[in-house]
Amino acid sequence: MFTRRGFIRIGAATVGSLALRPLGLLPAMAQSGPDYRALVCVFLFGGNDSNNSVIPMDDASYRAYQSLRAGLALTGSDLSATVHSVSGAPYAFHAKLAEVASLFSNKELAIVANVGSLVQPLTRDQYQQQQAPIPSNLFSHSDQQLQWQTSVAQGNSATGWAGRAADYIASQNINAPGFPAFVSLSGSSLLGTGEETQPVAVTPGQPLQLKGFNNTPSSQARWDALNSLLTLDSGMSLVQAANDTLAHSLKDAKALGTALAKAMPLRTQFPKTGLGAQLKQVAEIIQVQADLGMRRQIFFCSLGGFDTHTNEINTHNNLYPQLSPALAAFYEATQELGMVQNVTTFTESDFNRTFQETSGGGSDHGWGSHHFVLGGAVRGGQVFGKFPTFQLGGPDDADVRGRWIPTTSIDQYGATLCAWFGIPDSALATVFPNFPNFGSQKLEFLG
Repeated sequence: MFTRRGFIRIGAATVGSLALRPLGLLPAMAQSGPDYRALVCVFLFGGNDSNNSVIPMDDASYRAYQSLRAGLALTGSDLSATVHSVSGAPYAFHAKLAEVASLFSNKELAIVANVGSLVQPLTRDQYQQQQAPIPSNLFSHSDQQLQWQTSVAQGNSATGWAGRAADYIASQNINAPGFPAFVSLSGSSLLGTGEETQPVAVTPGQPLQLKGFNNTPSSQARWDALNSLLTLDSGMSLVQAANDTLAHSLKDAKALGTALAKAMPLRTQFPKTGLGAQLKQVAEIIQVQADLGMRRQIFFCSLGGFDTHTNEINTHNNLYPQLSPALAAFYEATQELGMVQNVTTFTESDFNRTFQETSGGGSDHGWGSHHFVLGGAVRGGQVFGKFPTFQLGGPDDADVRGRWIPTTSIDQYGATLCAWFGIPDSALATVFPNFPNFGSQKLEFLG
């Protein structure tokens, strides 16, 4: 049996490149103000082993890293040249993240260390003795993906934190009404589902309109007939909801297609990868944000394949060359568009992985992970939060395998992004219900 929401999505998905939104046609195009801002999420599905994304290179940390990671430890040519943070601390990145390392060195990218799902601050003793609330179903892919997208660590949520941010934007009439604030370039995403607003999904490289129609009289007659059918009252609520969603999606597809037709080709060369195509489409939509009447937008992109139970080294050698050049190209595109100060890109992932190697050269599901934040407004070249102590069974380990207990919550990470985006402090607890449990303390990685 399909749920009502699932049935609506099936109906909407008949528009292959733009669907999922039960909102209306755009009004006359409005010009955005000078304070346009966009957040761009890059979700690394499967649980990226960020222990090998960036590594502290002070003598004590690196010795512990080499000893405990065993066959997963990166050495020599597997590592980038050591770069120093603003404070002078040495770090190295995976060699296949060369562009990311360069962005960090140039103070255009920051690291947020040991972030994860939490209900409230949690110590090893509290976790092991169950003396404090613990997130539901830890180490489960599906649950942790949802918790990263909703920020709700216990129980279920029908809305995502970006969707709740979009609700606030809509309530304040910050964007022109009609077109959604949240756009997914990677299919359906709970992250952008709000109580009052819904996301729109765009498939990069695919036509925005239904195929099989043109400007001939017979084709126009078929088009008119389709639209008439969509407006008929069938008396069946599920069918009517699906028809409404499809009708609105067709109108929005036309509006977006019209706006994109005005765009100039980007000079920036994006890698010809799935993530490269997604981020190129984001840049193209940002280019026409004024035509769409948008002052605030959130985008969702993704790269999968990070569930590295075996063969992790080779898997990262294949995935990181997709991630790093795409992030660098997108940053370059925001510079080309004169929007580098207005766009902030950030990563999310299910969880980190165990510091301890498993048989087969892999790692198991972990917890707190390190993430990248990129953009002109980012206080780059710095590490925010705290790297765990590299000690199995140590103060930051949930057990004895290096499942790091997060020291920064998703709520703090997201609230910092949303505060820069324009959500006032008074509304942050609505977007992130557990944020007050962390003293409503934001980080400082955005200026």
